[in-house]
This record gives sequence, structure tokens and C-alpha cells, in this order.
Amino acid sequence: MFKPGWGAFTLFAAACLQAQQIDWDKINSDTVLNLLVKQQTEQQVSGSGVIQLGDHNNAELSVNARTNIVVQQFGDYNSLYFINSFTDKETKTAVTAQGNNNIIDITGSNSVSDGMQISVKGDNKTIFMRNY
Repeated sequence: MFKPGWGAFTLFAAACLQAQQIDWDKINSDTVLNLLVKQQTEQQVSGSGVIQLGDHNNAELSVNARTNIVVQQFGDYNSLYFINSFTDKETKTAVTAQGNNNIIDITGSNSVSDGMQISVKGDNKTIFMRNY
């Protein structure tokens, strides 16, 4: 005999199974990038990009969905730390580092920093920028 409670449960369970399409047992360092790209295309794509030519370069970006950042690092041992996840405002930034052992650390964004382009040329340069 069919009961309305079981029908609602079955419908809910089927909807949940269809929504969950990630096989967590198959996630590893090779497949995680594909997962991230899939999630980005499902959300609003920000248009951010990172180009690194050299050895031991590092770019750590914590951005909101409306951040558009272009990062270029040419050389060795360059590091960029960019944190813009505290606001939901649209931000456009470009950062270029040419040389070796450069460190750029940017936190936050505001109207002054929107559209800012940072270009570092040389070796052993450090830039700390805080925008509140």
C-alpha cells in the first residue's frame, strides 16, 4: 500500500542523489582541478588568471566571486598573497613580478585599489599593501 509519507521521502531522496554528482573517493591531486573548474563554471566566472614562468613561484589567492585579477610571475622564487574575500564588491587588479625572490602581499580592496596595476621589476623586492 502506498503512503504519502513514503512517497515524499522517496522523492526527496531521489532529488538529493541526483544533486550529488561528486564521487569523493575519486578526488585526488589530479582530479581536484577539474572539480574546481566545474564549480567555477557553475558559479559566476570571475575571469581571473595566473601565469607563472620560472621555478618555485607561489600565488595564493583568496578572492570573492566578483574579483578579476591577472597575475604574471616571471623568474624564480616569487610569491603573491592576495586576499579579497572579505567583500562582495567587484575588483579588478593586475600584478606582474619580473625577477627573483619578490614578495607581494595584498589584503583587502577599496575604491582606491580598484583597477590598480602593480609591476615589480628587479630582485629581492617586497610589497605589503593593506586596503580597508
